Amino acid sequence: MKEDKNLKERIGKENPFMVPENYFESIVPEIMDKLPENNFTETVEISMWERVKPWVYMVAMFCGLMFGLRVIVGDKHKDTAPESSLTSAAPDSAASFQEEYIDNIVDDIMMDDYTLYLYLSDADTGIYE
Repeated sequence: MKEDKNLKERIGKENPFMVPENYFESIVPEIMDKLPENNFTETVEISMWERVKPWVYMVAMFCGLMFGLRVIVGDKHKDTAPESSLTSAAPDSAASFQEEYIDNIVDDIMMDDYTLYLYLSDADTGIYE
């Protein structure tokens, strides 16, 4: 601690470093002179295929992903019964159901025609037999 006091007394508190005169005024032109000349390159024309290529690759990737999942998961709606039994059973069940009953049922369940169509098209035919 004593040495620090002696050092401060001997040297003082002033800054020993100095900036040369006109340093900041002359530094910018000197740096600019040292820089190489700007050589502008011509812009390359990008073709339509180069613009569309990432989108095409993305669509191909999603199609491959969907196809791969479909192959891995498989089709869950495969029927084991032959088609002839399904076609012969459908007219009998449809013939026994008269249209006046269908209209009353649709009115009671408050479904429009489109919702009924979606329900019947996605329904399993095995529950109506």
